[in-house]
Amino acid sequence: MIKGSSILLVLLLAAAAPSFAQQTPPPTNAPAPAPAQPVQWSSLSPDQQKLLGKFSSNWNNLPPERQQALARGSNRWLGMSPDQRGQAQQRFQRWHNLPPDQRNALRDRWQKFQSLPPDQQDRVRQNFHRFRDLPPERRQMLRERWRNASPAERQMMIQRARERHMQMRGGPGPRQAPPPRPRR
Repeated sequence: MIKGSSILLVLLLAAAAPSFAQQTPPPTNAPAPAPAQPVQWSSLSPDQQKLLGKFSSNWNNLPPERQQALARGSNRWLGMSPDQRGQAQQRFQRWHNLPPDQRNALRDRWQKFQSLPPDQQDRVRQNFHRFRDLPPERRQMLRERWRNASPAERQMMIQRARERHMQMRGGPGPRQAPPPRPRR
């Protein structure tokens, strides 16, 4: 079971996707990320090596990013309880059963989420938790409203939500036009 679990873990980590993340373009003057450093097979714990055993023969041929992802993923997997591992396997099975276009859309949303600044990621997580805590009927109604909305209506919904958020934080409300000037 552990051998098959390594692929499960890698796919789960790559496939994880937040709900309804909005992307803002990254800054154009952002420095290029530093190249990933390779992970030495000998630096992995014996449990990680056992879990990642199928990669041992070609470990040095894997890109450093992949080595790092596998090392992090194996460490995370080993830290899970049996219940958490079972839940992760169920999520993987659901992921595996998705059509390729839905998987690609989820990967894209995950990458968009990852590109957000930390404060915006936190806001997305908070919104996700608030949505998750709503009664099922309310969640369904909101999903249907979003699904049936035109792109322009969706933009209006997003704008209204931002304005409500700003008002709750004590920021300025929606922009309003200045009052008309009296004529002379």
